[in-house]
Amino acid sequence: MSEPDVQEIWKYIQEQLKRDLGDSTFRSWVKLLEVADFNAYRLRLSAPSRFVRDWIQANYSGCISKLWMAKITSLQSVEIIVRAAERPSQLKPPVKSPATCNQPPLASGVNDPLQAHKRPARIMNCGRSFADTSKDNSTGQIFGEATPLDRRFTFERFVVAKPNELAYAAAQRVAESSQVAFNPLFLYGGVGLGKTHLMHAIAWRIKELEPERRVVYLSAERFMWQFVTALRTNKMMEFKEAFRTVDVLMIDDIQFIGGKEASQEEFFHTFNALVDQNHQVIISADRSPQDLQGLEDRLKSRLGWGLVADIHPTTYELRLGILQSKAEHLPIDIPAQVLEFLAYRITSNVRELEGALTRLVAHSTLIGREVSLRMAQEVLKDVLCANDRRVTIEEIQRKVAEHFEIKLDEMHSARRARSVARPRQVAMYLAKQLTARSLPEIGRRFGGRDHTTVMHAIRKVEELRGADTSFAEDVDLLRRGLEG
Repeated sequence: MSEPDVQEIWKYIQEQLKRDLGDSTFRSWVKLLEVADFNAYRLRLSAPSRFVRDWIQANYSGCISKLWMAKITSLQSVEIIVRAAERPSQLKPPVKSPATCNQPPLASGVNDPLQAHKRPARIMNCGRSFADTSKDNSTGQIFGEATPLDRRFTFERFVVAKPNELAYAAAQRVAESSQVAFNPLFLYGGVGLGKTHLMHAIAWRIKELEPERRVVYLSAERFMWQFVTALRTNKMMEFKEAFRTVDVLMIDDIQFIGGKEASQEEFFHTFNALVDQNHQVIISADRSPQDLQGLEDRLKSRLGWGLVADIHPTTYELRLGILQSKAEHLPIDIPAQVLEFLAYRITSNVRELEGALTRLVAHSTLIGREVSLRMAQEVLKDVLCANDRRVTIEEIQRKVAEHFEIKLDEMHSARRARSVARPRQVAMYLAKQLTARSLPEIGRRFGGRDHTTVMHAIRKVEELRGADTSFAEDVDLLRRGLEG
């Protein structure tokens, strides 16, 4: 069998795996595999790193082997190996672009020539939750020393469950490994799901294990502010030196540089310089790299080079676990039934959940009233009512199906008839307008569709609302009914 034949089979198998495992899992793991070599009896797939190989072997090797052996009956084994170093030929000097995750990581320490002249050990932060307390003499006023990291945000106090287990495992591996397993690590998810907690936890663990490494954490907004300041004060060389020589760069909420061309250009070259030196880059955002609006395609591509880990919305079990963990460190006892009540009723995000618990503790200690279920219902009445009004995608699908007189199952079907497709598009549009779900998550709730399908539906509905008054009235009527 020739190589083109095998590649065609691999494309077919990838499509099967994408349907079976879901788009997010496929992009995070299976898509990273490549056909390495093959003969009539054995086939080898290569992974970009040992971590990726081990995860795929533990979780997906069975279904991958089964699909291959079904297509090539003579195969006796399908192996997954770590592929050797590769550098795309188009990435040439004089402007160095980052090595891909296929490159073998360099060991950190004095044997690494790129790290032979490190600056004094420190963890620096210029983003939210931290205040600049002094100037860094090596870089003027570009950025300052950090106050201590938030002690609450450690791996030990991060509650792990299915919605966040991949992001947690990846963050822990980056923090504890002396080698760069994947670069960058890209964490994304909705507000209050734990992205910042994991980034702080990484910084704490690196500080504990390798205090000589120089780590910088800041928000994307802070990065832009410092960039503009450097331009205005003619200190661009100091700025570049400050950010392109760190060992670990962590940037929170990268979505805020969308549409900022000059800041994107500088971040692009900073990213290239760091990854090319095998220095770790860690990014967080509210959506996946390909869904970030206002970012150049080349930057989206680079952000997706390493491992993209999605933090999904919380489950009841995860919310209860988080509350139980927080309650262990409180000065008063919180009854188990109150924790269970909060976990069931407050489903928006972890920050609101923690805020509700803080309000109960404050009320109890200030008023001198024991925490009870009745007290929680009284004190948190506004929060509970707000959560009761939140619309779910399932409710939107049901209401839209009833309005257009189609079966609820059609929301998930593959039928493309206009009588079915148009109501489905309306439901996707309302799901984006009325919920905090990401485009990929909305797509999954509509029969496993891709996020681009959801984007097309949103644009189509907006066009029709502008052109058809009757259609616009239907959509507005549905929206008012769901919001009420």
